[in-house]
Amino acid sequence: MRTYVIKRLLLAIPTVIGAVTLVFFAIHLAPGDPAALFIPPDLPANQTADAYARIRAQYGFDQPIPVQYVRYMQHIAQLDFGQSLRQKTNVLSDLLERIPNTLQLGLVALFLSMVIGVTLGVLSAVNRGSWLDNATMFGALFGVSMPSFWFALMLILLFSVTLPLLPPSGFDGPIYTWQGISHMILPAVVLGLGGAGGLARYTRSSMLEVINNDYVRTARAKGLREDGVIVRHALRNALIPVVTILGLSFGQILGGTVIVETVFAWPGIGRYLVSAISGRDFPAVQASVILVAISFVFANLVTDLLLVYIDPRIRYE
Repeated sequence: MRTYVIKRLLLAIPTVIGAVTLVFFAIHLAPGDPAALFIPPDLPANQTADAYARIRAQYGFDQPIPVQYVRYMQHIAQLDFGQSLRQKTNVLSDLLERIPNTLQLGLVALFLSMVIGVTLGVLSAVNRGSWLDNATMFGALFGVSMPSFWFALMLILLFSVTLPLLPPSGFDGPIYTWQGISHMILPAVVLGLGGAGGLARYTRSSMLEVINNDYVRTARAKGLREDGVIVRHALRNALIPVVTILGLSFGQILGGTVIVETVFAWPGIGRYLVSAISGRDFPAVQASVILVAISFVFANLVTDLLLVYIDPRIRYE
């Protein structure tokens, strides 16, 4: 197990480097010039060219892109993500300030997605062909298909405007306070229900594959209660592919925070990334993508370790 973990961590290094490289060149090849952010709109035309040249030299934009890339990778190796071009703040400090907000929102959304998705998937598989099965799969299809920004706006319209029960946006403390919970409910529901639809479909499919196997029929023949047969014998074996999907769902939830945090004005990494992209803030964009890539790698590693706990037959050499 230890050898496997070390190998996965070593394989994560080229994955993160590849993500950083792609984002670096994609941003630099995009049209526009970040130096334009620093040019005053009322600057005379005869001074604009000199101002451009001076700013580009100050931030190293006048160097060839390969030179900028090598210099940036050297700074990354020292955990120096640079300074935000727009806010003049340290990018690493900005991210460390926003990581807890995004993490708690993502974990709550993942918990909702897991509980709702797995429960509905099991109920749908056990009652295959019934009205409950059809209704569950229709709801799952709706959850997978609906755009998160539209669903977020509909919830705001219903629970903040029509029924003023919850705040429409913002952040007001940690989740163990009512202020924090009330501000988190709507964004967490949007993220959680979006992932629950796909998880319900995967759980149903996996349960249907194992629910009629010999060991399940043997458990029923022994006189075990039906709920015990479903949970202890069928569900545990059906969870192997579901847990893999859960790991991917966590990455998808982190990606979905880009839209949800923007709609709900949640001060997390997603909103920070959108602001950085709109302002062509190279250091902030690249650091945010590095963090998301690391999150994907870590989620996949945790998923593989959970599979060993769920099924002792799985061993990594």
